[in-house]
Amino acid sequence: MSKESKKKRKKPKDPATKKTEQQGQSREAKQKLGNKEHEAELFKLQVELVKLQDWVKKTGERIVILFEDRDAAGKGGIIKRILERVSPHAFRLVALPAPTERQKTQIYAQRYIEQLPSGGEIVIFDRSWYNRAGVEHVMGFCTEKEYKQFLKACPAFENFLVNNGVILLKYWLDVSEREQHERFLARIKDPSKRWKLSPMDLESHRRWYDYSRARDAMLAATDTATAPWYIVPSDDKKRARLNCIADILSRIPYQEVPYTPPKLPGRQKAKRAIRSPSRSTGR
Repeated sequence: MSKESKKKRKKPKDPATKKTEQQGQSREAKQKLGNKEHEAELFKLQVELVKLQDWVKKTGERIVILFEDRDAAGKGGIIKRILERVSPHAFRLVALPAPTERQKTQIYAQRYIEQLPSGGEIVIFDRSWYNRAGVEHVMGFCTEKEYKQFLKACPAFENFLVNNGVILLKYWLDVSEREQHERFLARIKDPSKRWKLSPMDLESHRRWYDYSRARDAMLAATDTATAPWYIVPSDDKKRARLNCIADILSRIPYQEVPYTPPKLPGRQKAKRAIRSPSRSTGR
């Protein structure tokens, strides 16, 4: 038997299969959003967020939008785009640090309840009470009893919020194993992003399947008719941003508040010009 025949030869692809793959790659390339298209669509949605803001301030509505995800799924980018053109007096971001020793002795939901909106406010939780169903459970920061109690009590807590007039929206950003891996590598290589990679992030990379099981259990226990979960595929960050913001707007029955442009008053006449001392910052 010749050496050539001993070598494993690759089976040639069927022409139809090759053509199908090329078409699929072509469709994928066409589906990618360019920066101009993305920014144009995003601006339209941000204008609607301003209209939502005006409606909430006028009606006194209370809205809670919470985001949960795996590390590097793109949650921060979506939140940043939501807050980019709205008032911090109407939209408030809550990203709580680890609980203090005093807070550890409180009822678990207590520090989150303190952050709930008053009338005319929209509160965005960058991670929320669902920490107990995710990182606290997987990393052993809570007991098994505390974890099970949370899954059992959470739907009742959220029903209480909704029944008291709070609009509650819950979003899970779903990133694939491969994409998360690539984003972690990019953070390691990019000096401007290294701060995003904490020891906890590295552990979440190692324990992918532990977090997968925790996510599945969380969704099964807390996806209710009153407070359902909405899943946002986030491998494509640009589409994830647009889809998520559009979905938020579609689930809140806001209306545009009529706007009357103000008339700028004329400047007062200065009797004597007064100049403030100025210092140049140039070199």
